[in-house]
Amino acid sequence: MSDSSSDSVSVDVETIYLGGKEHIIRTDCGSVSVLVYGDQEKPALITYPDLALNHNSCFQGLFFCPEAASLLLHNFCIYHISPPGHELGAAAICSENPVPSVDDLTDQIVEVLNYFGLGAVMCMGVIAGAYILSLFAIKHRERVLGLILVSPLCRAPSWTEWFYNKVMSNLLYFYGMCGVLKEFLLHRYFSKEVRGSPDVPESDIVQACRRLLDERQSMNIWRFLQAIDGRPDITDGLKTIKCRTLIFVGDDSPFHSEALHITAKLDRRFSALVEVQVCGSMVTEEQPHAMLIPMEYFLMGYGLYRPNQFSGSPRSPLTPSCIAPELLSPESMGLKLKPIKTQIAQK
Repeated sequence: MSDSSSDSVSVDVETIYLGGKEHIIRTDCGSVSVLVYGDQEKPALITYPDLALNHNSCFQGLFFCPEAASLLLHNFCIYHISPPGHELGAAAICSENPVPSVDDLTDQIVEVLNYFGLGAVMCMGVIAGAYILSLFAIKHRERVLGLILVSPLCRAPSWTEWFYNKVMSNLLYFYGMCGVLKEFLLHRYFSKEVRGSPDVPESDIVQACRRLLDERQSMNIWRFLQAIDGRPDITDGLKTIKCRTLIFVGDDSPFHSEALHITAKLDRRFSALVEVQVCGSMVTEEQPHAMLIPMEYFLMGYGLYRPNQFSGSPRSPLTPSCIAPELLSPESMGLKLKPIKTQIAQK
């Protein structure tokens, strides 16, 4: 890795990603694991995964995509926050501990930011994690510079999701991480193309996710599911979000209509939707390359670029004073991030 005092970016992306440092932070609603990657003098990007996932199973595809990793690691220090008890090697949370609400989880994020001495941060969340970070942005607008939401939720569970959640809850409580539960979760995450069929084997990413699910503590997942299943509708709160927001969703995601609903409620001058064809909910794993160009345009609005385009110091604070005035105009957001569809050629 290059010297920390240098502005050069000759870095080994995989070494940085695998060389992160884990911090266990005690908060008012229990301990939380945060893995930190990169130079902590850089602006902060926090991530939050979906149910039963952590950074290893929700964001690895994106950060192992060299172009995306160079874009993000060059401009940010990454803080991967795991839902309580979802980190690698987590022990079962004591059953006497109260089950957190979604408000508790967002308050926990505030404690994490305060622990690291962070001010305003960029946020990236997937499905349930996108809901948590959206709620965080509503409650703490001054702490959020921008939102990158993947297959986000904002309304209370639909009847269909409620039914799936109840089935998963009972399976977790009585049977643990059984085969049927894994199928429910894989359907939640991935498109049918990569999940396979009797005639087509499931893809490597699905097989890897299936193995990683075996490592989770069932009751820890059950606790997070209870929080997400009890979430309130935050549609009205979306109207108060003024930061730039970039939304990704796969055409084959069970939450596709939810992403469309959120996009319709956000200020169109500061938000954009990218629908990724032939993809499920977890775009970060299934088609991470589809995220690259939209994220590049999105980050240009903050004066941030990929290394080969960036000649200044990557440590400049990510604050409005650092953004070129012309990029702050509403017209800029509309022109640079008009709603598009992205399709990746199948290999």
